[in-house]
Amino acid sequence: MNTPSELKYTKDHEWIKVEGDTATIGITDYAQGELGDIVFVDVDTVDEDLNEGDVFGSVEAVKTVSDLYLPVAGTVLEVNADLEDQPELLNTDPYGKGWIIKLKIADSADLSTLLSAEEYQEVVG
Repeated sequence: MNTPSELKYTKDHEWIKVEGDTATIGITDYAQGELGDIVFVDVDTVDEDLNEGDVFGSVEAVKTVSDLYLPVAGTVLEVNADLEDQPELLNTDPYGKGWIIKLKIADSADLSTLLSAEEYQEVVG
């Protein structure tokens, strides 16, 4: 399982890359492996202010649908348009071309609850 050390993680299997006050968010390699072949990504929260833990979208795989949870509070700025025609990017490149959203992090956001790569690996075993 691939778990890049430069990223932070949640127990809900999202990853987050923080750059200044902007974050890029996606699902982990572990999550895409558990879901199987991803066929659709649904995010309709652009320009919405959301709290940590809020559902910001969902991922549909061949056999299941899974909600996506926001790792930190903020405003959804952008959705990865490539996922509309290529949802399988979540399977093939979850930490690169398979990113899901970009978020403007709220001033009140608490980044201390995020997990390091080592801590996340302990969660998934």
